[in-house]
Amino acid sequence: MTGARLVPVRRGRAPRGIVLVLHGGASRGDRAMVSPAQLSVLRMVPLAQRIALAGRSRLAVHRLLNTHRGWDSRTTPVMDVAWALDRVTEEHGDLPVALVGHSLGGRAALLAGHDPQVRSVVALNPWVLPTDRGGLHDTQVLVVHGGEDRIALPTRSSELARRLEATTPVGYVAIPGGRHAMLRHARAFESYATDFVTATLLRTAPRTDAVAAVLAGSTYVEG
Repeated sequence: MTGARLVPVRRGRAPRGIVLVLHGGASRGDRAMVSPAQLSVLRMVPLAQRIALAGRSRLAVHRLLNTHRGWDSRTTPVMDVAWALDRVTEEHGDLPVALVGHSLGGRAALLAGHDPQVRSVVALNPWVLPTDRGGLHDTQVLVVHGGEDRIALPTRSSELARRLEATTPVGYVAIPGGRHAMLRHARAFESYATDFVTATLLRTAPRTDAVAAVLAGSTYVEG
């Protein structure tokens, strides 16, 4: 059992896909409950709204509030994502899903993306470990990382993307000057995430050159 919660952003009248937006948190095993007023949670609100606006009635968008702020081994964010997938499937049916996560949420998205319902994953400044592996197979993945992130190291996410490349369609976009909180170049982070989600779930034409290149098979694209 988890203590996770879902916050609907837009349910859609006849959705063709589902988006789960995952917030960041503490890198250690912080068992404090997640508050909707935490900065790591609030940071994802504008992004969720932008995706909902771009998807109109064709996407059901939900924000996931994790059980705990950290990566507690008994209720990890990956378990919370699994719970959320069950809930949104009950509500909307067996539709393709995109996971969009920042920091620790990016790690959760990458590690939970093996679920057969997940079509695509966007990891924004993901906090990952050198030991992380992901059996994502045909899931389409986009990693977007700020070049000046001192909390979640870009070298680690780049190395993970290279490990995934052997089995998974994956793209990596570097944002020069971008920092962990995504306050700098916020529109760039949001644009890449929104473009990738709508292109993979709704099959719309990409609006950004980087996403178009990634979907065409280029693995590493400089932002």
